Amino acid sequence: MAGQQAQNIQALLEAEKEAAKVVQQARQYRVQRLKDARSEAAKEIEAYKASKDQEFKAFEASHAGTTQAAQVSVDKETAIKQQEIRAQYESNKDKVVQKLLNRVVLVKPELHRNLTKLE
Repeated sequence: MAGQQAQNIQALLEAEKEAAKVVQQARQYRVQRLKDARSEAAKEIEAYKASKDQEFKAFEASHAGTTQAAQVSVDKETAIKQQEIRAQYESNKDKVVQKLLNRVVLVKPELHRNLTKLE
């Protein structure tokens, strides 16, 4: 009977070793699947990023002409407004200088309305 028990114990130890091997293989398989899933996800992200970047470049190229045209029209409007302002300045500067000189030079000495006469 002791021999039978030793064989049973040996069989249990071998079964335990086999179970440990199976568990270790399952862990390795799981780790490998996680690595594969990560690399696959990274590939999908890169592909998606590349497609969106390409879409953006196409959109940017299609709208670049309108941006340049808008910039040209804004520049023209700005130049016209500047010319108008300069023309108004040139036509009114003499009047403004004359008004300033009149206010500074022609002083009318008067008592202030809040000043009461001392009696």
